[in-house]
Amino acid sequence: MTDDLSDLQVQAPRRRFRQIDPGARALVVAVCVMLMLVAALLPWVEGATGWQVLFGLAPKGAVIGFVPVLFAFCAMVFGVLVSGAALVTRLWGLAFAGAAGCGFSTLTALLAVWSQQATSSHEPGPGPGIGIILGLVTLIVLTYQWVKLTFTRD
Repeated sequence: MTDDLSDLQVQAPRRRFRQIDPGARALVVAVCVMLMLVAALLPWVEGATGWQVLFGLAPKGAVIGFVPVLFAFCAMVFGVLVSGAALVTRLWGLAFAGAAGCGFSTLTALLAVWSQQATSSHEPGPGPGIGIILGLVTLIVLTYQWVKLTFTRD
């Protein structure tokens, strides 16, 4: 009987150590995940939506480079899938992956916005769509939330 209790006492702190308690931040992260999905439905590059950019289904004539596609992939993987999984499981490892991945996705978002500003002939480019801007702002908020959660554990 005492062996069972001692095993439980050893396992409880380890289990607590691996989990996070997002508290009120969970609502902010959940809203950001929803905003990432909304951003994917809005125009990103030359009238193509985020989903079209991600899956290569852009309208004919739309020139989409590699950077917006990379951003679309990273935003959906880290901004939606990893963030959602971290909220559901409350595992510290997934929260840390969300912080690192959303940080990387923010950098790709900045590059994607920048890539739409100018062309190689030094003339103004088509400009980023509202969806790519919403995705950038949402990823900045997500990165802040995940970094704050992962580095302020008990």
